[in-house]
Amino acid sequence: MARIEIKSEITGTVWEVKAQPGDKVDSGDILLIIESMKMEIPVITEDAGMVAEILVGKKDAVAEGQVVAVLDG
Repeated sequence: MARIEIKSEITGTVWEVKAQPGDKVDSGDILLIIESMKMEIPVITEDAGMVAEILVGKKDAVAEGQVVAVLDG
């Protein structure tokens, strides 16, 4: 099984975590939402698989390019 890293495309703060380890996800599913400059930006997976890890929590600061989740694809 391939490990797929999901990265943040923007610097901000985790607003909401929508997926948990063990969840099955499809392409286009929202894993979490990042707040930046008063906007809520979804982190969407482009791959189907199972969530292996969520590496951030609510109110955590994230940087652009930071790995926020890992899928088993």
